[in-house]
Amino acid sequence: MRKALSKPYSTAIAAVFRTPTPPVKFSFSSTPLPPPEWVQPFTDLSDVISAAAKSDRQTSPWVPKVHHLLLQNTNFEQDLSLFCDKYLIRLPPNFTAHILKSSGQIPNPAETALRFFNWAGKQRGYTHNLECFVQLIEILCLESDFARVRSIFGELKSKGFVMNSTAANSLIRSFGNGGMVEELLWVWKRMKDSGIEPTLYTYNFLMNGLVNCMYIESAERVLEVMEKGKVKPDVVTYNTMIKGYCKSGNVRKAMDEFEAMEVKNVVPDKITFLTLMQACYAEGDYHLCLRLYNEMRDKRVEIPPHAYTLVIGGLCKEGKAMEAHAVFESMVGAGCEANVAVYTALIDANAKNGSLDVAMELFRRMQGEGLVADEVTYGVIVNGLCKNGRLEEAMEWFEYCKGENVAVNGVLYSSLIDGLGKAGRVEEAGRLFEEMARRGCPRDSYCYNALVDALVKDGRVDEAVALFERMEEEGCDPTVYTFTILIDGLFKQRRNEEGLRVWDAMIEKGITPTAASFRALATGLCRSGKVARACKILDELAPMGVVLDTAFEDMINVLCKAGRVAEACKLADGVVDRGREIPGRVRTVMINALRKAGNADLAMKLMHSKIGIGYDRVKSVKKRVKFRNLVER
Repeated sequence: MRKALSKPYSTAIAAVFRTPTPPVKFSFSSTPLPPPEWVQPFTDLSDVISAAAKSDRQTSPWVPKVHHLLLQNTNFEQDLSLFCDKYLIRLPPNFTAHILKSSGQIPNPAETALRFFNWAGKQRGYTHNLECFVQLIEILCLESDFARVRSIFGELKSKGFVMNSTAANSLIRSFGNGGMVEELLWVWKRMKDSGIEPTLYTYNFLMNGLVNCMYIESAERVLEVMEKGKVKPDVVTYNTMIKGYCKSGNVRKAMDEFEAMEVKNVVPDKITFLTLMQACYAEGDYHLCLRLYNEMRDKRVEIPPHAYTLVIGGLCKEGKAMEAHAVFESMVGAGCEANVAVYTALIDANAKNGSLDVAMELFRRMQGEGLVADEVTYGVIVNGLCKNGRLEEAMEWFEYCKGENVAVNGVLYSSLIDGLGKAGRVEEAGRLFEEMARRGCPRDSYCYNALVDALVKDGRVDEAVALFERMEEEGCDPTVYTFTILIDGLFKQRRNEEGLRVWDAMIEKGITPTAASFRALATGLCRSGKVARACKILDELAPMGVVLDTAFEDMINVLCKAGRVAEACKLADGVVDRGREIPGRVRTVMINALRKAGNADLAMKLMHSKIGIGYDRVKSVKKRVKFRNLVER
């Protein structure tokens, strides 16, 4: 049996079950939240990973979350604040700089980066560091937002940061690409003041900036410093200097720098050659462009597709279709695909040379390669057919273009109007001219000139003058060729005063006369016996800076051809007496003019005499034998 409990214990237990125990009261004091934690853009796992993996920094999990907010929300400032409050985090300057550096993947990067930069700066206890400013400036420069760049840079300067090489290189590159030379030089000076030695990259960034701002002389001085200093220029440095010379139009100095590279043991690359070739092509020096191409090939430098295009285009412009075709085949053999522009240039060159069959074969080859001809290609074909007198075929291609919805432009119309006009089919040319207006195709000066020329050659000068007036009314500016056509037509109809009025109108409009326009005027005046008037007009051109080297030669030829040899001799004497030409040259011109005019006897007489170059002594005075002696004796 169990032993009975003693009375005191039993009484105590009974009391517990009989009397309820009062509840225990717990009091909770209000514990404050911990302060927000500064998070970094990279997770530090150095305590848990091996030493070999320490260098491979892992991106913080907060980075993609912040990126997501920037990508998904237009009002991301509020969302960022709520996000940071929720997770008790703050973004330090390193984090801000990292986000800014990768903001190029975000739509509208300049605006987004600036807003994020401003938001981050409003965090409690936060101050932007140098890298934040540098990254933001780089983004704004890439977006060409230079007004904001200057504002942000002004704030950076006021902070008094100590410059470092990474920041300096980035700023110099950004300001150089943006053409902000004042800011670029400020960074360069701070860099030197801070004792930071420039590297090759720093010098190249500086050179590029100066060249982009067209401070060519300053770039030259930097290059001289590099050549004399420890940091030697490389091919990028010389390419930048060559680019500067080419941009300033000094291709000769660019070529000198190119030739100096070999002396300095710097091997040019494809950028060097391509920069020079583009400059030569722009200046119309296609021979030098071809020389550079041949040098690239000889030195086994990679030839980019654009280099082939420049050479082919240059040779085609010079009418060297066969040479251009040879380069084209080299291009195809090197694995470069030709585009429509290359084929069009080759088709044009062959068509202008009269090799229409070759041109059409190239056209079919282009189509066989899956390239679609554009309006320029069709314009070249139509123009080539017109120039070679195959007008019916040209009209068929023209109708084909209209049926295939190819953009029928002014070139197509102008080529046909010119071709029809030269063939005497002026009415058809006029109908096409009016059709242009109905189809909404703008009529340029070339189109007007083609019809004006057709009307003048058909003897319909009054209609040509009326079209000329209509041209001005419709806002199409006449060219010197327009005036030349009218002057020639009016003088051929003996309407000298009207021709002179057209000449005066051309001068009043500020259009510079050409040798052809003065020839048309002088021919008409000389045939009318108004040689002095022609000479007076020629003298009036000199103060305008217009010097026509062959003007007197043309006038002498016209006079001799018209049988006005006495006037030609008088004009020749005037040319020599006024020191405009040396006597020997004027004499040669006279001999050739007489020979071409069929006056061989006078030409032989002049050739075997002292006229023009010899002297007669009258007492003690030597006088040159005048040209007028040719007809007076």
